[in-house]
Amino acid sequence: MYAIRNSGLSYLGQLTISLCFLAPVACAHAEKADSQKETNIEAELSNSDGKKNVTTLTGDVVLTRGTLIVKSDRAVITQTADEHMNVVLTSKPGKQNFFRQKRDGGDDLWVEGVADRIEYDDKTELVRFISKARVKYLEGKKVTQEQEGEFLSYDSLNDVFVATNSINGTHVPGAGRVKLTLQPKLAKPVNLVTPIK
Repeated sequence: MYAIRNSGLSYLGQLTISLCFLAPVACAHAEKADSQKETNIEAELSNSDGKKNVTTLTGDVVLTRGTLIVKSDRAVITQTADEHMNVVLTSKPGKQNFFRQKRDGGDDLWVEGVADRIEYDDKTELVRFISKARVKYLEGKKVTQEQEGEFLSYDSLNDVFVATNSINGTHVPGAGRVKLTLQPKLAKPVNLVTPIK
């Protein structure tokens, strides 16, 4: 399901658009098996503060967890009291952070995104793409849907997207627009051959 915000539409208009998206993506959640996999992180440099439960990694940071892969110049990982982690990814000016994860519902379904800043919560599996954010749904290499905005939030457990026009995740009147591009569904081929009985 998609939550569409900051479109300038009335509540009824937003509800209508949201309902139009329900059918084609109802089974497109992030791969459930990923949440049970270990997290691996590689970087050129790591600095850990055990008292604060904060680790800072710099230089070609790559985080993987099952089919999830995140790439960045810098990652700050905060370990929570309940043994989960929050990750904040930032990159050098002019370079964006990268996120990719397989979705359930098919053999080759993916979600892929870039932004100036990415925040990931491994407990809720919520990903926030902040500043110049762009997220695509893919079937193989074919883009089936793309969203752009200053703030995109992807709830990978429930397959919910929220897009807003400000980097703090709220709607700011007159501050710009979000963009959603949907590709048409291809018709299934018709079998023109009649079987012989």
